[in-house]
Amino acid sequence: MSRFGQRWCHRRRKGRLGRRPKPVMIGVTPPIQGFNPFPPPPTPQQPIVLEAAEVEALRLIDLEKLSFEEAGQRMNISRNTVWRLAESARRKIITAILQGRPIFIRPAHPPPPPSP
Repeated sequence: MSRFGQRWCHRRRKGRLGRRPKPVMIGVTPPIQGFNPFPPPPTPQQPIVLEAAEVEALRLIDLEKLSFEEAGQRMNISRNTVWRLAESARRKIITAILQGRPIFIRPAHPPPPPSP
């Protein structure tokens, strides 16, 4: 954990060439790991996976009502990257709602393995 109780999250590159993405500062880790549709769909569907950086961007923009520039400063990334993360998260959430798909939230850091 870094100072002020914030965590760093490394975004995934999705097979693209170029420089590695900067780590994103995550202020709050959600206490849950996902949502399931109710009633469950008759046939199981592929879940939608939200990255921790996407959840953080939504939290800062939609919940705390920060501007994209202010959110970018808090997350240590550009305002355009914050915009892309928020748009991606919104699209994934709407898709999950309309198609009745489960939502999984990928944590910023994988949990430590259990102790024997």
